[in-house]
Amino acid sequence: MSEQMPEQGTNAAPDKLRVVTIDGPSGVGKSTVSRRVAAELGFTYLDTGAMYRAVGYACAQAGIEVDDPAHQEALNKLLAELDLRLLPPEKEGDEVRVFLGDEEVSAAIRMPEMSMAASQVSAVPTVRARLTVMQQEMGKAGGLVADGRDTGTVVFPQAAWKFYLDASPEERCRRRVAQLRERGQEVDEQETLAQIIERDRNDQERTIAPLVMAADALHIDSSHINADEVVARMLEVVSSG
Repeated sequence: MSEQMPEQGTNAAPDKLRVVTIDGPSGVGKSTVSRRVAAELGFTYLDTGAMYRAVGYACAQAGIEVDDPAHQEALNKLLAELDLRLLPPEKEGDEVRVFLGDEEVSAAIRMPEMSMAASQVSAVPTVRARLTVMQQEMGKAGGLVADGRDTGTVVFPQAAWKFYLDASPEERCRRRVAQLRERGQEVDEQETLAQIIERDRNDQERTIAPLVMAADALHIDSSHINADEVVARMLEVVSSG
């Protein structure tokens, strides 16, 4: 699908933000689908998951344990001084480039352990508040595709188009393992599956902004369909207004 969707098909209702949200569990392919949908629509892609991974990475580097009250002051300082930037990938199909200050952490935050770190920091109210404000500022102008856990429920509740992308834990594990092995990384399948299941539980059971499907979101189960079919379905919905 190479042609961009016509502009007239992406007009939001007056009371809605011209934003597409794609929520769902870890490893379901949100970033892949979101990048492609954004490219087809001529929208900007906002990788909220990368933002939480970056904060998790920054905390790990600073020795900050986010669930330890004794580290709250250090965490607050880190958030106040957070210099987090997302840049477009160098080539089509790559991940968004992520910088903390002058350091590019794009590869480091994609390691499997950073998924759990992201889950931990995303449950901290001060972290969510800081990143939510950053994300909402980015979305004010519209023309944005955002993926994450709560983009349709908390970050952009007035988004014009909302999707919830899902797949079984086993299928998500298969995809994640294949992705990491393509990058030359050693990975244990059983450990990866266990991490995905634990991440799901943490995301669904947390008090702050749990993973839930927005009432007005379209549910798409991708367990037995490929990314091309998912993207086509989303573009069909957006182009229909």
